[in-house]
Amino acid sequence: MTRRFLIFAFLTLPLIAADITGKWTFQVDLGGASGSPTFTFQQKGEELTGTYAGQLGEAKLKGTVKGDKVEFQFETSAGTVVYKGTVASASTMKGTADYGGQAQGTWTAKKD
Repeated sequence: MTRRFLIFAFLTLPLIAADITGKWTFQVDLGGASGSPTFTFQQKGEELTGTYAGQLGEAKLKGTVKGDKVEFQFETSAGTVVYKGTVASASTMKGTADYGGQAQGTWTAKKD
């Protein structure tokens, strides 16, 4: 009985969002084109804001962190750029990027 209760209690705990606040360096591979933009994130609960700095200039971003899932976007002159991924640890993430439907690829990131 006690074991079942502990398993039930564990499974009903809400997912605690990872906190990715800080500066991150990304390695982005768009199938032939690559880059190393930096992102600075501010997180409050599940809400994510911050800035992008890279080959496309600088832009403000917004998004969410839900459990270990992260998603954010920013606007460029070419359209909306969307990043989706997973927080692997307190200092690493990985995922996919869609550059306004014009290019798609993968990314990894490390916290500075």
